[in-house]
Amino acid sequence: MLWRMKNRLSKVIAACGIASRRGAEELIFNGDVRVNSQTCLTPQTEVELGVDRIEVKGKPIKGVEKKVIYVLNKPKGYVCSQNRDQSKFLIYDLFPPEESRRLFTIGRLDKDTSGLILVTNDGEFAQQLIHPSSNITKEYVVKTVQPIRNEQLKLIQKGQFIEGRFIKPVKVTQENQYTLKVTVQEGKKHEVRLFVTRAGLRIEALKRIRIGSLKLLRMPLGIPKKISQKDLNSLTSSFKNKAK
Repeated sequence: MLWRMKNRLSKVIAACGIASRRGAEELIFNGDVRVNSQTCLTPQTEVELGVDRIEVKGKPIKGVEKKVIYVLNKPKGYVCSQNRDQSKFLIYDLFPPEESRRLFTIGRLDKDTSGLILVTNDGEFAQQLIHPSSNITKEYVVKTVQPIRNEQLKLIQKGQFIEGRFIKPVKVTQENQYTLKVTVQEGKKHEVRLFVTRAGLRIEALKRIRIGSLKLLRMPLGIPKKISQKDLNSLTSSFKNKAK
């Protein structure tokens, strides 16, 4: 069991629901983590819960929390951040205050994007889901201000250089004169928005409608719901047998 043996510091922080594995590494690199009263800057440091004293931003880790995973239909105008300076509407405002302190989103949707997002305190699950080997795709509906021309559709399908890499959508389909569906796998920041705007189209609305097998459907706007075991099993089927 994780709390009865030594594990990497970043893995322990993630398991305790402080952040995802990547987020835990950022906390460590930023000097926000102390082990036995000493600042630790190495995510690979071996620690043991209950033996080593681990503090994150001055607060001691008490132990592994019960894991929760929520699905949420994020409203437009909400920011996926704990930083109040960025917006007066934070996604965590949609959760009870006593619970929101330990939650984080798996990936992000920008302020002007609505739709399906997962919110959890399970860093290990988050790490598995965002890892490229999970083969998880995400589908978006894009509504444009002007009619979509055939050459613009082809340009979106062709792909773009994003953050120094050439990224191509998995699938692009035109639903009507003003609406596209775009499926991606890379998860680069603003990639769908960039695909569409670089093709010369202005976006009226952008919504994520699917993550892997999990679909938005008629999910109420802004009301968190714990993921069902059936949906969780379906979502994780592509990576549950992968090496961790």
